[in-house]
Amino acid sequence: MLTDLTGKLLIAMPGIGDNRFSRSLVLVCAHEADYAMGIALNKPMDDLTLPQLLTQLGIEQDIQVPENAILSGGPVGTDRGFVVHTGDFHSDGATMDIGHDCCLTATRDILVAIASGEPPRESIMALGYSGWDAGQLEYEIAENAWIIGEAIPDLVYGSEHDSKWSRALELLGIDASRLHAGGGSA
Repeated sequence: MLTDLTGKLLIAMPGIGDNRFSRSLVLVCAHEADYAMGIALNKPMDDLTLPQLLTQLGIEQDIQVPENAILSGGPVGTDRGFVVHTGDFHSDGATMDIGHDCCLTATRDILVAIASGEPPRESIMALGYSGWDAGQLEYEIAENAWIIGEAIPDLVYGSEHDSKWSRALELLGIDASRLHAGGGSA
């Protein structure tokens, strides 16, 4: 089994074979022997912003909430919301520490905090998540579907979604224009 990938980034290879993950950058939020789950960081939804979502949920906005796009976190549980945020917000029993000053909270209290005068320093909101059964993620990595990278704040919280995938590769010294779908192994 691979080392615990919690807090790492998964960078989709061109030949991943699943269009839902084409050019995806996924933050691994949990990686256990029997499952893994993560949030895609670069797939903004076209028709929903954070202020719109807060209004839909009836959450009063005490401050001017940024017009951040809501992300499509993955194809599983698309009716559930997840907030990846800095460690300066914590909800007992609801916040999961991911590492690298990243936490995950999927309860209403994080949304109330974001809409109040005391939001976390940085946050992103996603609907849905990416999930893998026992051994599935390890198999996909062995088949060269994913490259593992480090989670840095700009890639996690940054708003330039179109360039996150290629920037993650550049941090590993890989020129995205030179990758091809065939992949290989040594």
